[in-house]
Amino acid sequence: MFCSLFFVTSILGALLHGSHAATPLQSCPGYKASSVKYDENSLTADLSLAGEPCNTYGTDLGNLKLRVDYETDSRLHVMIYDANEEVYQVPNSIFPRPSAGQGSGAQNSKLKFDLKEDPFSFTVSRNDTGEVLFDTSSSNLVFQSQYLNLRTSLPKDPNLYGLGEHSDPLRLPTTNYTRTFWNRDAYGIPTGTNLYGDHPIYLDHREKSGTHAVLLLNSNGMDIKINKASNGSQYLEYNILGGVVDLYFFAGPTPKEVLKQYALVAGFPAMVSYWTFGFHQCRYGYLDIYEVAEVVYNYSQAQIPLETMWTDIDYMRARITFTTDPERFPVSKIRELVAYLHDHYQHYIMMVDPAMSVSDNGAFNRGQGAGIFMKNSNGSIYHGVVWPGVTAFPDWFNNDTQGWWNNEFNIFFSPDTGVDIDGLWIDMNEASQFCPFPCSDPAGWASANNFPPAPSPVTPNPRPLPGFPPDFQPSASAKFKRQASVNGQKIGLPGRDLLNPPYTINNAAGQLSNKAIDTNLIHAGDGYAEYDTHNLYGTMMSSSARIAMLQRRPTVRPLVITRSTFAGAGAHVGHWLGDNWSDWDHYRVSIPQMLAFASIFQVPMVGSDVCGFGKDTTENLCARWATLGAFYTFYRNHNELGSTPQEFYRWPTVAEAARKAIAIRYRLLDYIYTDFYRQSTTGEPFLQPLFYLYPQDNNTFPIDRQFFFGDAVLVSPVMDEGSTSVDAYFPDDIFYDWYTLAPVRGNGANMTLSNINITNIPLHIRGGTIIPTRASGANTTTELRKQNFNVIVAPGLDGTAVGSLYIDDGNSLEQSSTLEVDFKFENGQLDMRCGPYFDAGVVIETITVLGQETAPPGVKDGNNNSLDFQHDSSRKVVVVKVSIPFNGATTLSFA
Repeated sequence: MFCSLFFVTSILGALLHGSHAATPLQSCPGYKASSVKYDENSLTADLSLAGEPCNTYGTDLGNLKLRVDYETDSRLHVMIYDANEEVYQVPNSIFPRPSAGQGSGAQNSKLKFDLKEDPFSFTVSRNDTGEVLFDTSSSNLVFQSQYLNLRTSLPKDPNLYGLGEHSDPLRLPTTNYTRTFWNRDAYGIPTGTNLYGDHPIYLDHREKSGTHAVLLLNSNGMDIKINKASNGSQYLEYNILGGVVDLYFFAGPTPKEVLKQYALVAGFPAMVSYWTFGFHQCRYGYLDIYEVAEVVYNYSQAQIPLETMWTDIDYMRARITFTTDPERFPVSKIRELVAYLHDHYQHYIMMVDPAMSVSDNGAFNRGQGAGIFMKNSNGSIYHGVVWPGVTAFPDWFNNDTQGWWNNEFNIFFSPDTGVDIDGLWIDMNEASQFCPFPCSDPAGWASANNFPPAPSPVTPNPRPLPGFPPDFQPSASAKFKRQASVNGQKIGLPGRDLLNPPYTINNAAGQLSNKAIDTNLIHAGDGYAEYDTHNLYGTMMSSSARIAMLQRRPTVRPLVITRSTFAGAGAHVGHWLGDNWSDWDHYRVSIPQMLAFASIFQVPMVGSDVCGFGKDTTENLCARWATLGAFYTFYRNHNELGSTPQEFYRWPTVAEAARKAIAIRYRLLDYIYTDFYRQSTTGEPFLQPLFYLYPQDNNTFPIDRQFFFGDAVLVSPVMDEGSTSVDAYFPDDIFYDWYTLAPVRGNGANMTLSNINITNIPLHIRGGTIIPTRASGANTTTELRKQNFNVIVAPGLDGTAVGSLYIDDGNSLEQSSTLEVDFKFENGQLDMRCGPYFDAGVVIETITVLGQETAPPGVKDGNNNSLDFQHDSSRKVVVVKVSIPFNGATTLSFA
């Protein structure tokens, strides 16, 4: 007890009185290790300051602990933390640490930890080859009260990926590059800046020697710098505003294995319902419920399948969360529209923001009574400014907040009296607020800046909508208008400057508290500071929303789409990539953004606002984006108030592009669903950059304008305005054109694809794969599930192919029965194995085998019965008409 008190008192004194003058970072003494102890699965040591403290950005901590755990054969956990465990650590309640798996000890691990005692440094290397993956010897560890510095050496010209959220290239720059972590409202998602989320994991891909990844589990603000030292050596350096060094190393050695290993730490992605992969429509700026209904009607008239209709904050009264505008969006009419959608097997989603209007409204009054809002040091409710004006912010660390949140969902989203939503959309949860820091007069600032904004004029229903309820028809006079700790509390050292830390990260918003919740606020419960937990706010809200959705519909998989995320968010929610712009740069950058979330961060339900959110789109851009968006996992058209409306039906070419793209997407929907299910159970990524499948082809390493949609479909979008061609890279492999089914031999080089109509997107099937597709598209995913299957067999260069199919009821959180099918093609024989049994109500009606130069002598089933088939010599395709149920084993011989 005396030692702990002395430690805290000395730190506080140093901070308040400046007991040591700050010295340059390069002069910091580092630490020396002692009491090093090894056992079969772990290593521990004491670390003590190796000289006079430098106090560069706070006070050097004199005594640290090192703990190394060989948690599995492929995962190594390294922690450096203060001896008394007072320094903040990411709470287990937010990011549950995995328990040690089935590792067989340090001797059999794929990774090896070595340390140098004085000055302390460490390396992590591959056990089999000795290749060093992480090496801190070039720079002393700095561990101060408000600053950590840790540097690792890297190979020359490394291939690094991850460290999101950002809108930079997928393969990160390696010279003078800074990746800042501080979640912020980032309109326009500018490159080179911190955006909405925080995923401090990077992949290091080293071609033939393999891929590994490093996660720093730390939620404090930080700058990660990638650069070359004066001697030309490459490094990656962490500059962190607090917390501890909490590193996980994943051995791989393939990219896919790395991500499967990461999923065991971050959590497997949440499985979503079948319908969520349909096409979604939204707009910020719908004037009233009649306009929303008209959009639904117009999509139907244009014969563009619309699965889900969304509404932005337009539906709220004065932008107040958990309210509806009684004149423009009366709850009775919203309920009628939702009933209409449900009757037509469509769905409805609404937005919810975290900030609650400080006014006389039910949600705020009940929250105030429950004491769940963030508070100032004097106990008063902290006020900011968001859309409804002066606002209060729920404290997700407060034990009573979840109950209040659940109750608001049960009231507002009641199936009987409220809006019976099918999914939830969360915005502004970085948490963002508009009033610049210091916001000394929120009410005055809100009034001066017109928050809440004035509502649009009330207009009558403008035109009839055949098939909709009477309330959606115009009147005769209407006119057309329009964790607990063992020692300390792990909540942060006293005496820190929580508003203006000595080290300044490169936050694009400026000060940490600018346009955000003040960082000196202390949360309820264990007493965490917003300074330490800011980057967790969005994920905590999203996770709470998932809980609220589950208690509302306990048996149904919830869909929650959020803006702000932290590592591990994908276990609860999906993500849209924020407020992009309607331009070609944002069209292009949506691909590496999506790939980072889906293939690295384990957030596979992801996509950009199709056609762009801000500014005005164009017909050419929107048509191309409609086709690209069909190959996001989350496919939604959404744009901004004041921009030109961009629903797909507004231009003939865009409508045609959308119809074609959605038809292809829906034919592939079970393929998508199967691979998404695989990621949710194994962590194996679905959407992938090319190097994941061709890890030794160095031409693929920088490519982020093409991607694989699962293992089987290569997507090569047209990249430029007005262009009808694209230079697409084809690895040394066999591919097949999706549209013609003709073989395309890749030679590890670019190939110019020409004459690409504005309504098409280049797609190629990768050899060695088998794709189960629906025989045709449909207007809704409910109707789609009634369509039979066509199985496409695309033999590889060795003549073999494999594939799989997963079917369940499409919606239930827990499945009573499922169907899993494995396909294998080898030596001219197709084998299909089904199990366990699930009545899909459909059959396989055709088998299409690609790459067949000549017709087979015959095609026979397992009972030696001859089957009818056709051979197309120009396309080299064999098509067999069958009627195969999913109830056992089937064999077809092509001989």
